[in-house]
Amino acid sequence: MGFEELLEQVGGFGPFQLRNVALLALPRVLLPLHFLLPIFLAAVPAHRCALPGAPANFSHQDTWPEAYIPREPDGTLSSCLRFAYPQALPNTTLGEERESHGELEDEPATVPCSQGWEYDHSEFSSTIATESQWDLVCEQKGLNRAASTFFFAGVLVGAVAFGYLSDRFGRRRLLLVAYVSTLVLGLASAASVSYVMFAITRTLTGSALAGFTIIVMPLELEWLDVEHRTVAGVLSSTFWTGGVMLLALVGYLIRDWRWLLLAVTLPCAPGILSLWWVPESARWLLTQGRVKEAHRYLLHCARLNGRPVCEDSLSQEAVSKVAAEERVVRRPSYLDLFRTPRLRHISLCCVVVWFGVNFSYYGLSLDVSGLGLNVYQTQLLFGAVELPFKLLVYLSVRHAGRRLTQAGTLLGTALALGTRLLVSSDMKSWSTVLAVMGKGFSEAAFTTAYLFTSELYPTVLRQTGMGLTALVGRLGGSLAPLAALLDGMWLSLPKLAYGGIALLAAGTALLLPETRQAQLPETIQDVERKSAPTSLQEEEMPMKQVQN
Repeated sequence: MGFEELLEQVGGFGPFQLRNVALLALPRVLLPLHFLLPIFLAAVPAHRCALPGAPANFSHQDTWPEAYIPREPDGTLSSCLRFAYPQALPNTTLGEERESHGELEDEPATVPCSQGWEYDHSEFSSTIATESQWDLVCEQKGLNRAASTFFFAGVLVGAVAFGYLSDRFGRRRLLLVAYVSTLVLGLASAASVSYVMFAITRTLTGSALAGFTIIVMPLELEWLDVEHRTVAGVLSSTFWTGGVMLLALVGYLIRDWRWLLLAVTLPCAPGILSLWWVPESARWLLTQGRVKEAHRYLLHCARLNGRPVCEDSLSQEAVSKVAAEERVVRRPSYLDLFRTPRLRHISLCCVVVWFGVNFSYYGLSLDVSGLGLNVYQTQLLFGAVELPFKLLVYLSVRHAGRRLTQAGTLLGTALALGTRLLVSSDMKSWSTVLAVMGKGFSEAAFTTAYLFTSELYPTVLRQTGMGLTALVGRLGGSLAPLAALLDGMWLSLPKLAYGGIALLAAGTALLLPETRQAQLPETIQDVERKSAPTSLQEEEMPMKQVQN
């Protein structure tokens, strides 16, 4: 008897599993609120150099900036430069100082803004870019982009730590660590008194949030039977979409970055309380030899699901036999992902796929400019388009399989980005449609990646494998904001990079084995003894449970 048979006795899908999905919905909502927060947190409003005030008797108040600020080739006032000396204006005495320095016949000299900047507060009352003494614009704009990179670098490190620790100490305990750490560090970020403090606390917050990305999906799947994994995986991913749209609303209502950061952090408090009802993974408990705890959770699952299972039919001795078959003698490590041929092949392919998924997704998600909509409308639209694409994922993974769905959604992302490069800048409506399509396909690729990867790794290494893929994926997420700076070399280069990497990931996804209708592997031997499929018929065969 294996765990799948135990799960069939207590119910592989019922009120117990639905309650579990509902309890784990909050982390799913919180993730996009933090991951996409730079759209509002680090927004750069219109700005120009701070100028001395016009005299009270100056009759041309509206033309006062013209004397100090040069114009760009497109006719707008410069955001980063000012004239070294005020320029002459009709019917005024301005320009006399410049004349005294002998510059009347030469091109007016310009200098950087030495007295700070004035910002347009019509859309944002405060962002980290406009924060007093920070001024992350012009020469300092790289630090603004770097804040997102630091955050995703923290997620990268956290993915490694949480992946290993949750396989060693359990999913539920590490989920508590993630909640508490996110709450404390989020509050510290909102209270930052300097950019350095903000960068450090946001990096650590990213590390804490990585626990949600690593733990939530496997904790759900390990309580589900084969038949319902797809529907539950897609259902839980809709909470991410809800978070994306909720961010547009919260960002619209709260225009100050400190209060906005508090608003997306404080929900961790009720999340900590909800862990009282979240069950530990019985699969993981059995691999650790903790039979009594696993037995207690299985009986609780049977009662909630209304299964007529008594302690005799689901005896502790029967559970002990399953535990003896699946118990892990040696603690898992990341090296185990590369020790055997098939697992090594899966791990190498997964890291390429996850890098491409993250790089293209965050490249598209964090670029909300140039679509003819304001930032709130764009964010809401980007969230709303994810819903029909999740339905597409649900239908596709059931009928076409995980592998083709993963490759197809990444290919759709690449094609949308590539086609957008060919569209003229005057065709804004077409550019917007292609951007929205690309965002939808990239989200579909993300949804599939979580489900697909969780099914590829065995229970004893599932969290470790998810940690590795999330590590490389977050590396892609951390590089996406920096890749946007490539537009200084060539305006289309960032989109070309996002689309090219997505295309590479699509080809790599085709090298992975299919997992549709397959039982979750429990041990490394389960993975290695399943030979690579040689035909479509073999891909359809369920993975047989193999004892140690």
